[in-house]
Amino acid sequence: MKRRTFLKGIGLAVGAMTLSGVFRGPIFAQPPPVMTIGTLLDSTGPLAEFGPAERKGADLAASQLNEAARAVFGGPIVRLVHEDPGFPNFALVVDRAKKLVTVDKAVGLVGGLASSASLAIAREVSKPFKVPQISPASTSPLLTVEPDDDFLFRSTASDALQGVVLAMLAAGEIKEAPVKYRTAATLFVNNPYGQGLSDRFAKSFEKRGGRVLAQVPHPEDVLPSYAAELRRALTGNPDVLVAISYPGHANVYLKEAVEVFRYKSFLFVDGTRSADMIKALGFDILHGFYGTVASADPQDPNVKKFEEEFKKVYGEIPPIPYIDTTYDAVAALGLAIAKAIADGVRDITGVVVRDNLRPVSNPPGTVVGVAGFVAALQALRNKQDINYEGAGSALDFDAAGDVVSPIEIWQYNKDAPGGIKTITLVKQVPPE
Repeated sequence: MKRRTFLKGIGLAVGAMTLSGVFRGPIFAQPPPVMTIGTLLDSTGPLAEFGPAERKGADLAASQLNEAARAVFGGPIVRLVHEDPGFPNFALVVDRAKKLVTVDKAVGLVGGLASSASLAIAREVSKPFKVPQISPASTSPLLTVEPDDDFLFRSTASDALQGVVLAMLAAGEIKEAPVKYRTAATLFVNNPYGQGLSDRFAKSFEKRGGRVLAQVPHPEDVLPSYAAELRRALTGNPDVLVAISYPGHANVYLKEAVEVFRYKSFLFVDGTRSADMIKALGFDILHGFYGTVASADPQDPNVKKFEEEFKKVYGEIPPIPYIDTTYDAVAALGLAIAKAIADGVRDITGVVVRDNLRPVSNPPGTVVGVAGFVAALQALRNKQDINYEGAGSALDFDAAGDVVSPIEIWQYNKDAPGGIKTITLVKQVPPE
């Protein structure tokens, strides 16, 4: 058994003893402070499908943190304030992030979802107001190099990884997904996410002998027609069109590709892994086509525990990405707050929370997992280091605030639960 799995088992087992009286009582004569975490998860616009489900991941983490804090510290320690950032209206994105920090006094932010939104928040709010931000879904490589004074983190992997695996898939290197294309075109949302993933895919695909005939951008706003963009992308009849967008866009242009251009050969990515797309387009268009997404190992005990805990409260997990990484983002911020409380910090600021993120998430320390927050807070109370390993990844933040996870190959499949089937997991992405 691998060391990580073994230790996580211990962490989860300790967490299972949560309210059994194993630990001593609360340490505070007065209830601990309740600190605000703000979320910026879209419920309107092209990402409207994702935000409501991801809020449930956030709420679940906050609820479990507060249950543990009542047992160990004598009261709750976090409250969530949810905002729809209004992407792609960037003035509204920034305004709502500022409201969370200045009015609601948030000491941590979860979001945005779009990479362009996360970068706007980092530049206009997180960095100048010195409040840490963890995006659960922004995958652009630009986040890695953003000069953010270490206030920008993410709980999902960079597209520096997904783009390579997407090229491996298209080039026929994934034996479990028997496709091989010689030529490709990309249709991508014209922002750091779409541009970054399209470029990374193109370079990796051409390195493998493929040829990218066109990389065609489209606006972040949803258009009534993408005929001009499709005409450019489909010139030369590429073997496959890679849809690097969000559901609101893809619902329009995939239907148009099939019905107007009589074209039907697609690859998908994290942004086009969507239950709404299944409803809007049906399996006549989607069935059998593959995609990629950053994902945890389904055999990981933390993944199984997250699924179990989510189902208890909300039922089945929708087949869309980043619910688990949203849970992890709130968990990391909440544990950073808990460490400050356990250390007796009187003024818990965004800087304090930022400086505690790696100490509670990275080795060394007692490994704690999903729903193991009583064990985590007990260890912090006893001045012990902890290492939170999450539902979406090990959540070990590097110097740039990035984490690493496997990349999943998935398929739209009419016979699979929810219409999306996991095919395989690429755990070691070749460096490029």
